[in-house]
Amino acid sequence: MYCKNCGSMIDDNTNVCPKCGATQNNNVSETNDNGGFLWGLLGCCVPIAGLILFLVWKDTKPKTAKAAGIGALVSVIIGVIWYVFVFVLSIGIGISGY
Repeated sequence: MYCKNCGSMIDDNTNVCPKCGATQNNNVSETNDNGGFLWGLLGCCVPIAGLILFLVWKDTKPKTAKAAGIGALVSVIIGVIWYVFVFVLSIGIGISGY
């Protein structure tokens, strides 16, 4: 095995590099961070959940956090566009007298 910091050859069971002193974290399991579409869909359907997931996972699962955050952002943008459309439509109806 090689040191993750300096690249020198070290023993497979070594937790600290004898050359540079960097911790190796050999027993840390990798997290599944595939940035799934369903997390983005959840963020779009429930924007507050997407925002919370983005804030919680932004350091540990950046791809999944980005998917949930983009879903929440898309939902908010669609909501704002909808309210602007309804406002403009109601102004137009009010001016035309119907």
